[in-house]
Amino acid sequence: MEKIKEGSVVALRVNRTIIYIVCVLLALLSILPFWIMFVNATRSTPEIQSGLSLLPSTHMMSNLRVLLDKSFDPIQGFLNSFTIAGSATILTVYFSSLTAYGLVAYNWKLRQPFFTFIMCVMLIPAQASSIGFYQFMYKLHWTNNFLPLILPAIAAPAVVFFMRQYLLATLSLEIVEAARVDGSGEFKTFNRIILPLMMPAIATQAIFAFVANWNNLFMPLILLTDKTKYTMPIMVSLLRGDIYKTEYGSIYMGLALTALPLFIVYFLLSRYIIAGVALGGVKE
Repeated sequence: MEKIKEGSVVALRVNRTIIYIVCVLLALLSILPFWIMFVNATRSTPEIQSGLSLLPSTHMMSNLRVLLDKSFDPIQGFLNSFTIAGSATILTVYFSSLTAYGLVAYNWKLRQPFFTFIMCVMLIPAQASSIGFYQFMYKLHWTNNFLPLILPAIAAPAVVFFMRQYLLATLSLEIVEAARVDGSGEFKTFNRIILPLMMPAIATQAIFAFVANWNNLFMPLILLTDKTKYTMPIMVSLLRGDIYKTEYGSIYMGLALTALPLFIVYFLLSRYIIAGVALGGVKE
């Protein structure tokens, strides 16, 4: 019996070691492209063209100077992108959570058809409606305006679906009934009780929504023609050299500056995701 127990312990340790090794390798594979991007931001164009390197070079400041000489305004780009991405993310997670709460907590006649309609909207690509959307914004004189890039974030079918599934698994309707008995209004119940319960799901979707809106190039490139309103992806897409030479170091520097806020947002919100996973692993 003791030999059997020792064998099982050894097998468990071997399996755990293999899992750790695989996780480390996957983590390195995920980090490697970003590391190469930041390394290339410190290398000159001839060094980049000579081959791959994992060690930083000494041309970061020169790449930054070349980048700024190309009318690249990172401060203005950061402000524009953060205004659009931050506002759109807040609208996405709040109104999607509110819609999902209405689909779960209320028993109304058209609840299932309404949810089916939301699922059908997910099948329509944004490019299919872009022409009509641009014409509509042009008639409203909303071109060169951030509002067409922010307000549509209220309707996010994929986020509504995720939030609904999360509430179906975690929300106890007895909590809602108890709040109503105590005289709490519907919006007060949602803001004070439901939103804190949904924080792990909100943090997860906030990361995805912020990244999607920050990296969005298609609609801003169509709607924004004023250079003072350009977002970071538009500025990076315009980083092209002349006919004879392309400064790849400055292009990588622009890409690195564009990706840096995404890492910051992820690290700020990841603790809520980890807390939610740990909370879900606790058995009552």
